[in-house]
Amino acid sequence: MTGRILIVEDEARIASFVEKGLRANGFTTSVVASGADALSWAASFDLVVLDLGLPDLDGFSVLRAMRDQGVATPVIILTARDSVHDTVAGLSGGADDYMTKPFRFEELLARVRLRLRPPGVPEATVLTSGSLSLDLRTRQAVLPSGSVDLTAREFALLELFLRHPGQVLVREQILSHVWGYDFDPGSNVVDVYVRSLRRKIGAERLETVRGMGYRLS
Repeated sequence: MTGRILIVEDEARIASFVEKGLRANGFTTSVVASGADALSWAASFDLVVLDLGLPDLDGFSVLRAMRDQGVATPVIILTARDSVHDTVAGLSGGADDYMTKPFRFEELLARVRLRLRPPGVPEATVLTSGSLSLDLRTRQAVLPSGSVDLTAREFALLELFLRHPGQVLVREQILSHVWGYDFDPGSNVVDVYVRSLRRKIGAERLETVRGMGYRLS
């Protein structure tokens, strides 16, 4: 799936995290840090990821102005405001989805894919690689020998590999996708979880690419 996504976020670290993750999953992205720029560009994109706490216009004002101008581009609000009042206000004001920070990238990615999926095209619920399959609904991996129970992190890690078969995934990319934008770049947690996953699905399936990262064989 591809699409042009406008990221409206004034916090550079979060904007960079979201942009890198979306680009790694095949989307074309642009980042703006103000409500005025968002209004100027929103109609040219397939989807907008919108922060509420912008330096000029409040995100609610941006959303309201977009809808008043007839801009029907889907909008996912991504904000630190987590009150029921703000959530209801966002959705009733024309947003298509509402996520609060801190967030996990895999959840944002799932919501982006949902909003950009063409009508009538069912969402893939099972990912496969050879004799290995991963059911996204039951969150279980299945091998010829039977089902494999996974922790939440192992599931997210395996899903990432299955969505990028044959592609080398660097540690930073894995950390940001599975552990979120507050990850410690010096941590060895990726290596720990890859070893755990290898024990469960077979060591030969996850190849170490020396000096780079890992790849699903």
